Amino acid sequence: MKDNEVIKVIRPFSPSIARVKIPNEIVNNLNKYVDKIITDENKVKNLNHGNTLEGSVTQELKLENEFITSSGFQKFLCDSVFTWIKLSENKEIKSFSLLSSWIVRQFKNEYNPVHYHSGHVSGVGYLKVPDNFGENPQNKKNNHNGKIDLIYGTRQFLSESSFVITPEVGFFYFFPHYLMHTVYPFKDTDEERRSISFNAYIDDDIFNVWGR
Repeated sequence: MKDNEVIKVIRPFSPSIARVKIPNEIVNNLNKYVDKIITDENKVKNLNHGNTLEGSVTQELKLENEFITSSGFQKFLCDSVFTWIKLSENKEIKSFSLLSSWIVRQFKNEYNPVHYHSGHVSGVGYLKVPDNFGENPQNKKNNHNGKIDLIYGTRQFLSESSFVITPEVGFFYFFPHYLMHTVYPFKDTDEERRSISFNAYIDDDIFNVWGR
């Protein structure tokens, strides 16, 4: 992505996906927030979100509403979704209601099974990524270790059914809530793969295409 490209809409298959650069200040604020939380056992216990999510990972921490607003993260999400929908549908949303946002701390051999989200729109961004996700046993060119795979439909002639993303610190991917996805495990490192996700509602009359 060129420096002057703020948002890029991707259509690898039918659903629209947006790739957005997260401002460095917000990335730093989020990492400082998480680094502070994980030193406080009581805080970690109170914010543990893992029992409501699908992941088989070390920690899934729900973000506090006050911080989501004060860090600028909510504004980033709202502005990005507005632009994404405008570019994809030529419609302007007037409503953005955040349901929840959480941090996923993933380490070697951990994974996230195939799942989808609630709400209307969702997404994932990256705050920390290991330098190396490790080799696969057969040294194949297409090494999916530590990557996220977005899945839709079935593989057919001229139609892909999945879109594999290599995590990069400072980039966020937006997608419709129903889009199935999975995160593969990685190995050969003790470094953390830290991501952030959210679920939100937008205008019903824009989302509900069946009622038109």
